[in-house]
Amino acid sequence: MNVSVTEITVWDRLKARAKHALSGSRGDVVFKGLTLSVTLCILALAALMVFEVVAGASESIRTFGVFGFLSSTAWNPVTKEFGALHVIVGTLVSSFIAVVLAVPVALGIAIFVTQMAPPRIGGPVAFLVDILAAIPSIVYGLWGFFVMVPWIRSSLAPLLMAHLGWLPLFRGPSFGVSVLAAGFILAIMIVPIISAVAREVISQVPQSQKEGMVALGATPWETIGRVVIPYARSGILGAVILGLARALGETMAVTMVIGNAHKLTWSLLQPNSTMASIIANEFTEATYALYISALIHVGLVLMVIALIVNVLARLLVWSVARAPAGEVR
Repeated sequence: MNVSVTEITVWDRLKARAKHALSGSRGDVVFKGLTLSVTLCILALAALMVFEVVAGASESIRTFGVFGFLSSTAWNPVTKEFGALHVIVGTLVSSFIAVVLAVPVALGIAIFVTQMAPPRIGGPVAFLVDILAAIPSIVYGLWGFFVMVPWIRSSLAPLLMAHLGWLPLFRGPSFGVSVLAAGFILAIMIVPIISAVAREVISQVPQSQKEGMVALGATPWETIGRVVIPYARSGILGAVILGLARALGETMAVTMVIGNAHKLTWSLLQPNSTMASIIANEFTEATYALYISALIHVGLVLMVIALIVNVLARLLVWSVARAPAGEVR
């Protein structure tokens, strides 16, 4: 049997390629297994965390019930009465104030840096805004307590009560520490987060979209309002939700300026508590099982609210992303 040298060479090459493909497929299988294992570990840790929180809150759930705990404003460790309505309201209201105050400022910064400012100005401005995110929350709390709270007590609160005191939201008296102070401090803390994400999203708007709008005779403001913002709206919405998530879970800064009162009030000038602040304040003081369980129950409620916010955000971003974001109207 005569076999040419060329045939032997081709056969060797085919065997080498098959061996390489086999080793490559084994590497792919190993890599896939490792990544799957890591993913399952993360999911298992999350499930274990939820299980432990639910188990820790079980005594409170059995004693007060789910709806009874959520609808009650009683918080008296002496009489062993606990309810979370006032801290839920305090958390949601302070976070809402923060988002309302922070979004226009953060969006304005992002638009200025990416669309209007020259690089020699926009770069330093963006850097200074990003630096705010690196400041520890306890520093924000100290500044808020010693600077912002006295200003609210002596200047802002009297002004609001004089002109808007007929509204339940601005009824006094005011001691400075209040839901409004917590909203202000949270707004300052989430501005760099929203601004950074919005800035990156807006910078990805295609230049052709803006040039086309300008070619049609649009002014810079019309270009921003009709092209840039609609194109980047899903990313901007994600930035807002990210800031809201930070506001919902913030602890130390809010604890120092909100007043930590155990009462339900609709006045923004009155002290209140948030779910995070009440856990931070009283966890070390919990001396019996039901007290600890009630605090963990509050943490469970906070976890559920954060989950709902993130799920709604995902659905909203998904629905907005499906729309023709780059359409010029």
